[in-house]
Amino acid sequence: LLNKKALRANDAHSREDEGCCKRPRETPECARTHSFLTGNSPHLKQRDMQTMNFYIKEKTMARDKKLVESITSMEDDFAQWYTDVVKKAELCDYASVKGCMVIKPDGYAIWENIQHELDKRFKKAGVKNVYMPLFIPESLLDKEKDHVEGFAPEVAWVTQGGLEPLQERLCVRPTSETLFCDFYQKDIHSYRDLPKVYNQWCSVVRWEKTTRPFLRSREFLWQEGHTAHATAEEAQERTIQMLNLYADFCEDFLAIPVVRGQKTDKEKFAGAEATYTIESLMHDGKALQSGTSHNFGDGFAKAFGIQYSDKDNQLKYVHQTSWGMTTRMIGAIIMVHGDNEGLVLPPNVAPTQVVIVPIRQQQEGVLEKAREVEEVLSNFRVKVDDSDKSPGWKFSESEMRGIPVRVELGPKDIEAGQAVLVRRDTHEKITVALSEIAEKVDELLKTIQHDMYERAKAHRDAHTYDAHNMEEMKDIADNKPGFIRAMWCGCQECEDKLKEQVGVTSRCMPFKQEKLADTCVCCGKPATKMVYWGKAY
Repeated sequence: LLNKKALRANDAHSREDEGCCKRPRETPECARTHSFLTGNSPHLKQRDMQTMNFYIKEKTMARDKKLVESITSMEDDFAQWYTDVVKKAELCDYASVKGCMVIKPDGYAIWENIQHELDKRFKKAGVKNVYMPLFIPESLLDKEKDHVEGFAPEVAWVTQGGLEPLQERLCVRPTSETLFCDFYQKDIHSYRDLPKVYNQWCSVVRWEKTTRPFLRSREFLWQEGHTAHATAEEAQERTIQMLNLYADFCEDFLAIPVVRGQKTDKEKFAGAEATYTIESLMHDGKALQSGTSHNFGDGFAKAFGIQYSDKDNQLKYVHQTSWGMTTRMIGAIIMVHGDNEGLVLPPNVAPTQVVIVPIRQQQEGVLEKAREVEEVLSNFRVKVDDSDKSPGWKFSESEMRGIPVRVELGPKDIEAGQAVLVRRDTHEKITVALSEIAEKVDELLKTIQHDMYERAKAHRDAHTYDAHNMEEMKDIADNKPGFIRAMWCGCQECEDKLKEQVGVTSRCMPFKQEKLADTCVCCGKPATKMVYWGKAY
């Protein structure tokens, strides 16, 4: 890894024609190194080219080591690699409250892009934004028995307001079903009031015992959609519509392939009739639940008394849905696309799509030309790195932050009327004419977006295995991280046994079913469903 960093840094120096440092060559060591770089060394005849290259690598490695030394290799320790990338790329930091995080500008900018794109798609689907209170009275939370039991261990309570104890405890919202139900009970009277298709962008609090930045924190940002419909058919249609919206968003915008399916009864949302999910596979072979959509039927409506008068003036209960996606998708982006040099961001979601690095920017005309190129590329999210750091440092920093395209522009490039484009995902370098740079950058960003999805899909497919019995299931789970497809009889006892003995949970029953065998992988009885199993975050 350090050798690769050094070679790229050395390339920056050779393009810059400034030797081993950008300051004047004021020491004998710098002068000797510069002689090697320029080919003017009196000792060059006594050393072969291999020795010269080794010397250059040693010097550049020493300088650039601090850029990457704090990133653990994902092959050595994936969890630590993830934490290192999150902190080194300055996405977030730890807060004074245990289990909470400070989302820094670059991390929040990714969330803003996610939010903007999702919100645009929501509005096309007829969704309207609202906002509900942060607090839920305990009596309101208690109205739906299954729901409150599911969330009770994670609830944070407010028991005092100012200096006075509260007469009733207030729950800090872990989710807002009860608030929406209370509102709908007052707002819905006639079939003319339906459907209600609302969404809110907010934060929620769940008192998790084990936390990790973005993936699982005690407070996180999300959107939660809540709808009310006249019929069960309309509710089911909306449930699947929103799941497909999430899936398309993940694949088209985040370049993350997903498996669409239904959760088992054991894994479904507390209080739901059915829960549907999109599941993605991280680089380490673990699954991540990336978005869910729930059909509540009329259970919440009966608990809260949400009724409407139909066209025949008959009172009927509404049918409801709920669906959500959270900041854990930032964690998914890191773990699906990242590498040992930091973030690798899909162009669609990257806060900065293009960074221009001027080479020898102190030379007259270089920085001015970089600004001209920035203006030409103004249709993209572009910036010029005009800091006083060395080009090698800037290269490494842009790679750490996952910026999809780097533009290298120096005096020789300007003289030749060209620039060098460098892909973050593959490090491929492409020389383009300045007169065509806008068109070429546009093509390159689209290519990177497509290629990142295809690589992630190839990784998922290569790490998806079929098991036909418990022996195969255990062997795959122990030795081949990834999804395991296997037949299931539908019995929760088998689901529990697979978790206890194999260490996997059911991820989903995919919409696209295949008959891998006639019998359940666990008990040998007739199978009813093919299920994706796996270890998960």
